[in-house]
Amino acid sequence: MQTRQLGTSGPLVSGIGLGCMGMSEFYGAADEGECLKLVHEALARGVNFFDSADMYGPFTNEQLLGKALKGRRDQAIVATKFGFVRDEKGGYHGINGRPEYVHAALDASLRRLQMEYVDVYYQHRVDPAVPIEETVGAMGDLVRAGKVRHIGLSEASPATVRRAHAEFPLTALQTEYSLWSREPEDELLATCRALGIAFVAYSPLGRGFLTGEIRRLEDLAENDFRRLAPRFASENLARNLAVVDEVRALAERRGASAAQVALAWVLAQGEHIVPIPGTTRLGRLEENIAATSLTLSAEDLAALEAVAPRDFAAGTRYPEERMRMLDL
Repeated sequence: MQTRQLGTSGPLVSGIGLGCMGMSEFYGAADEGECLKLVHEALARGVNFFDSADMYGPFTNEQLLGKALKGRRDQAIVATKFGFVRDEKGGYHGINGRPEYVHAALDASLRRLQMEYVDVYYQHRVDPAVPIEETVGAMGDLVRAGKVRHIGLSEASPATVRRAHAEFPLTALQTEYSLWSREPEDELLATCRALGIAFVAYSPLGRGFLTGEIRRLEDLAENDFRRLAPRFASENLARNLAVVDEVRALAERRGASAAQVALAWVLAQGEHIVPIPGTTRLGRLEENIAATSLTLSAEDLAALEAVAPRDFAAGTRYPEERMRMLDL
């Protein structure tokens, strides 16, 4: 397993991390016992970077990850997030970036994780009602208190990243990035590179779509949140699939899967980028890990650009109300 450093002074993490969201919610049902085994298998195969959030479940994803890493804490780099306010029944109550909430949310996460500290603590979404300097200042207090090792933001604009980094150094920015979500190329990737901030790419497989195995909306469980995503809507699905099939054909010529090519493409965009694909299946985990050994040539990258040009994806990546929470 190759490693990459988070920021200029952050830890070394596996070249591919493991996004844990789908183990608790959003992608249909998952078996907790199998997910616990998957985390253990990931560790055994060299994956040490695990990503969670208090809102996943809600709350249960941190509990699962804490249980999986009990007795193995020193082997893992653990990231979690705060910001979305949810109740025990799963209801949403906005975004909160007030300093007092930052402290309370982290204490609650530590209890659920059964840990004394987290390695990376992200603000899940920027709270437009609270100056970013106040939120990040409180996150810096957590670092000084020893409860957090490093801090980051998620889905923040370049201007906000710069303001936050001036208040307290950011180690990582987490934002969606893949062959069909290339908005970070406008300015965000360069901003992170210039400031020495790692770019953690979530959904690097387009929420599973870039594997080429989601052919119909009916392939998704009834409670799968992708059913609400415009890119998976019937009017956009065929157009998007046509491009994914081209990627899969290119991958077959390389003796790889479409997922491996999609991940290798993300890795090739910069040494400061770490993708964190999620899965609940061992076979998928092994497939994703193998992508770190796949080197795409200049010809491969040019061919991918030809068949999957920027902005090929039909439909936005979130419903309208969620899109308003991005790039603040």
